[in-house]
Amino acid sequence: MNILTQVTTPFAGQKPGTSGLRKKVGVFRQPHYLENFVQALFDELHGPDGRADGQTLVLGGDGRFHNRVAIQTILRMAAARGYARVLVGQGGILSTPAVSAVIRRRQASGGIILSASHNPGGPDGDFGIKYNVANGGPAPEKLTDAVYRRSGELTHYLIADTPDLAIDRTGRHTLGTTQVDIIDPVEDHAALLRELFDFDAIRALFARGFRLRYDAMWAVGGPSAKAIIEGELGAPPGTVVNAEPKEDFGGLHPDPNPVNADDLVAHLTGAGAPDMGAASDGDADRNMVLGRGFIVSPSDSLAVLAAHAHRVPGYRRGLAGVARSMPTSTAVDRVAGTMGIPCFETPTGWKFFGNLLDAGRVTLCGEESYGTGSDHVREKDGLWAILFWLNLVAVTGQSVEALVRGLWRDHGRCVYSRHDYEGIATARADALMAELRGRLDRLAGQTVAGQRIAWADDFSYTDPVDGSVSQRQGVRVVLEDSSRVVFRLSGTGTEGATLRVYLERHEPDAARHDLPVQQALAPLVRLAGELARIEHHTGMQAPSVMT
Repeated sequence: MNILTQVTTPFAGQKPGTSGLRKKVGVFRQPHYLENFVQALFDELHGPDGRADGQTLVLGGDGRFHNRVAIQTILRMAAARGYARVLVGQGGILSTPAVSAVIRRRQASGGIILSASHNPGGPDGDFGIKYNVANGGPAPEKLTDAVYRRSGELTHYLIADTPDLAIDRTGRHTLGTTQVDIIDPVEDHAALLRELFDFDAIRALFARGFRLRYDAMWAVGGPSAKAIIEGELGAPPGTVVNAEPKEDFGGLHPDPNPVNADDLVAHLTGAGAPDMGAASDGDADRNMVLGRGFIVSPSDSLAVLAAHAHRVPGYRRGLAGVARSMPTSTAVDRVAGTMGIPCFETPTGWKFFGNLLDAGRVTLCGEESYGTGSDHVREKDGLWAILFWLNLVAVTGQSVEALVRGLWRDHGRCVYSRHDYEGIATARADALMAELRGRLDRLAGQTVAGQRIAWADDFSYTDPVDGSVSQRQGVRVVLEDSSRVVFRLSGTGTEGATLRVYLERHEPDAARHDLPVQQALAPLVRLAGELARIEHHTGMQAPSVMT
């Protein structure tokens, strides 16, 4: 096998965000762009031009446009670095939770995931790459920062001069001294899920006529959902819709929220609606759950799962603790308080849950952006969450709506919404946050838009396991009645900046639990707009998306 040393020059801006490096497809298709990033990654993992002898790499993606090309490139570069073995999902397909499961079950040294998650696909869409470490979770900031620094120093990369490998059938190949195994993209993950959930109870639920509509959004979750929900659990054919992964996600935006999954919401409304609805995103790590005519917020979903975890076989031992990202509502905090278990508040980004999970400090964790998971892998897991809900419905005999209303009855409702202002010029978004941060030490005791502020800060997190510190993770403004407004800039987009404003108000009065969310939060919306001067800085009179 001939190994080429290709001369290159650095690209600006190859800095991984919340979940890896994400850019437009056109950026990744530039000559040497992907190769440079992979070289920087391998240099940090193995030393400059060092060998990966004896190590196993997992490789797969969500099937979006450019996935297959990128798979071949990375295989050649892995062979050039001497990996002993590369495990590739059949057809280049592996969901993000499946990658984590394969890494952990097969004791791989790490894995590369090719995905831009819930971002649009196709030739004009987005592409992404991230590295997961040996525990199955996303690389920590220490590694991603080092990769970024290395990307600015590159003069060359190493790549094997070999033809493309056939990846559409399971089987074994060799590239020089590297063994390449094309593996079933569902098998390892499915085996893990069988260990956690009462499949017999769920089968009986479907046998009684329970109806589910699962929208896989033309993404990588489709094959797994078809195999497990229809194949193993006996749901009728057609329960899983939009199940074939497509490079452009069928022209849709594969983000499971009420805005982008509007077809699913429509099917769950009105006469003849199924009992439950569900959706997963581009790489199948996010999920949305609906009851008949009833949308479950991600924050409430995490709280319900925590409250009823003892009913599910994999969690009957009890929960060590729970964790949520800082912008996520405090619903799970209230559940944890009554259960007598700790609740950790972390920055946004699944990587921050990794140390807590590895140390046995938490069992369940979640984010407001439709991500929930547990210690079974080190990623959020869309199919896992949907099976968890099915298991709860099966063993409690309660509907999705009844389970959520039980949470509200016992703990009050955390009325919650996220307002996204998308496509803001980066300089203007940075100016908004800088101005807001400059006022923080003067906000306590002030009244803004009729609301009295108790305290405000710029969230900083000290990891309780390794002591690492992450600063400037978002501005929190807390009112005297415990309502919260949080401001942060998203790290998952590929163009401009997105300002996310998170709004939460706790409502203990059951008579007010059915107030429309935006109506209930209107005073906080006015406060957020006035406090951050959103229209002044962004030129936008209303958010792009409200979820």
